[in-house]
Amino acid sequence: MQFGLIQMWNEMAWLARSVSIILIFLSVVSIYLFIERQLVFARARRKSKQIAPKLAELLKNGKIQEALTLSSKKENKGSHLSRVTAAGIKQFLEGREANLNLEEQIETARRGCERASTIFSQELNRGLNTVATIATSAPFIGLFGTIGGIINAFRGMALTGSGGIGAVSQGIAEALLTTAFGIGVAIIALWCYNFLSTKIEICGAEMSNTSSEIVDFFMTQAEKKV
Repeated sequence: MQFGLIQMWNEMAWLARSVSIILIFLSVVSIYLFIERQLVFARARRKSKQIAPKLAELLKNGKIQEALTLSSKKENKGSHLSRVTAAGIKQFLEGREANLNLEEQIETARRGCERASTIFSQELNRGLNTVATIATSAPFIGLFGTIGGIINAFRGMALTGSGGIGAVSQGIAEALLTTAFGIGVAIIALWCYNFLSTKIEICGAEMSNTSSEIVDFFMTQAEKKV
């Protein structure tokens, strides 16, 4: 028996082949989600870098309505900082129109920033549970192939009436290959999950800082008026 991948694939039983196909599919899904989320993060960071200085300048000059207009533009929706800023300003202005006192206006702005941060964080987390599920389940899926390989090894022994290496080599090869494949897919998915989780934490910290800055801005403006 030869142990090249093609030869091993041709000699695999249907269970080992099925497990291998499933694991290949799961690895493709993991890599696809990783790349897709990376593009989302890159777009959010790029747009935030473009709009953050403009928003800071407008707010510094007290142009709240202009800052709301800029942050609410459709092309800036992909920016997490823009979304938080727009939500905070919008809630603050709505509180002012509702004749709320200053503390209530600032509190509504803070809650608006928090809601926007939560919603955007949920968008960033899209697909992450799938990657985590693949990371935890891939080794167990590989075990199905392991069991199938062991069964084939015993079948080879039964057919030949011998326990020699030639009788069991194919089954053991299947068992080891599917086990290694399952662990490999799990490692890839786990790396992707951890990397994406770190990115989400960074975006969350940036949104939290932006929320604090928006609230501080309104508090400063209120103190100036007093």
